[in-house]
Amino acid sequence: MRVLLGIAGAVIVLGIFSSVLHALVIPRPTRHGFSRTVQRLVQWPFRLLADRLPSVEAKDRVLTPMAPLAIVATLISWLVAFLAGYALLEAAVSRLGPREALIEAGSSLFTLGFASGNRVTLNVIDFCAAATGPIVIGLQVGYLPTLYAAYQRRETEVTLLQARTGSPPWGPEILARYAQVDLLDRLTELFRNWERWSADVSESHTTYPILIHFRSPKVSRNWLIALLAVMDAAALQLAFNPSLPQAEVRMALRAGFVCLREIADTEGIPYDRDPLPDDPLRLDYEDFLRGVERMRAQGYPMERTPPEAWPHFRGWRVNYEPLVHRLARDIEAVPAPWSGTRRTATDTYAPHTPVDRRPVG
Repeated sequence: MRVLLGIAGAVIVLGIFSSVLHALVIPRPTRHGFSRTVQRLVQWPFRLLADRLPSVEAKDRVLTPMAPLAIVATLISWLVAFLAGYALLEAAVSRLGPREALIEAGSSLFTLGFASGNRVTLNVIDFCAAATGPIVIGLQVGYLPTLYAAYQRRETEVTLLQARTGSPPWGPEILARYAQVDLLDRLTELFRNWERWSADVSESHTTYPILIHFRSPKVSRNWLIALLAVMDAAALQLAFNPSLPQAEVRMALRAGFVCLREIADTEGIPYDRDPLPDDPLRLDYEDFLRGVERMRAQGYPMERTPPEAWPHFRGWRVNYEPLVHRLARDIEAVPAPWSGTRRTATDTYAPHTPVDRRPVG
C-alpha cells in the first residue's frame, strides 16, 4: 500500500512540475495539460451564464473576469496538487496518517515550518516541498508581467485602429475612412504595422493561450475583430485595385492567416489547410455589396467592378473566414459585421454615436 502511495505521489508531483514548466518556462505551445484543463473548467460557468444574457454589454461584463480568474485558479490548483502529491510521499515513507501527512507537507510547501519529522526520508521530502512552493510562486509572479506586457502590446494597436476606423472595426470602413481623409497612400504603413502585430500575437498567444480569452477594456473592441477588419481591407484592396503595390498588402494577409492557423492549432480547432479559391463563403454577395457601397460613398477608387472583384476577394477570404468565425464564437467576440454568428443569437453590434451639440454659426 505504501508503495502505491509513493508511486501516486511521485506521479502527481512530477506531472505538476511538467505542467508548470510547459505553462511558464518552456516557450512552446502545448494543447493539453493540467493548466489547460483547470482553465477550461473555470471558463465553463462564465460561458454558461453569458449565453443566457440578452445583450452584448451584459455578456462582456460577465466574461471579462473569466481569464484573470483562470490564472489565479491555475496557481491555486498547482499548489493544491503539489500538497496532495507531497502528502502521499510523506505517508509512503513514514507511518504518518492522512491528516499528519498533509500537515507535514503543507508546513514545508508553504515554508511555515510548524511541523517537522525527524526521519531522514521525511526531511528529504520536506526540503523538496519547501523548495517547490517559492519556485512555483516566483515563476507565477514573473509570468504575470510578461503576460500583461503582451496584452498591452496587442491592445495598443487595436485601440489605434478604433481611432482610425470606428468601433467595432470593419474592413470596408477602413478603406472608406482612409479615402474620406485622402490618406490612401498611408494604407501601406497600416498593413506593415499589422503584419508585425500578427507575428507578435502569434508568438504570445500560442505560448500563453489564456491571452486569447483576455478581453479588451471596452465592449466594442476585440483583437480578433480588429485583425479580421484589417485582413478584409487588405483583401478588398487587392481585389479592386490590382495595379497598386501589393507586396505589403499580401504580406499582411499572409501574416494574419498564419497567426490564426497557429492559434487554431493551439486550441485544437480543425481547418482546411489548402482551401480552394472558389470555396463557398458564409459572407454572401449582398453583404459584400453593402460594404462596397460604403467604400464608394466615401470616394474609394476602384479599378474593377464589384462582380469582377468578388471572385478575387472570395479567393483571399476563404483562407481565414472559417477560423475567424470559429474563434469569434469561442471567445464571444463583439458581433461586428462580416464576423459570423455567436453561440447565441445576437444582432450585429452598433454602438451609440454621440450627438454633436456644438452651436451652429
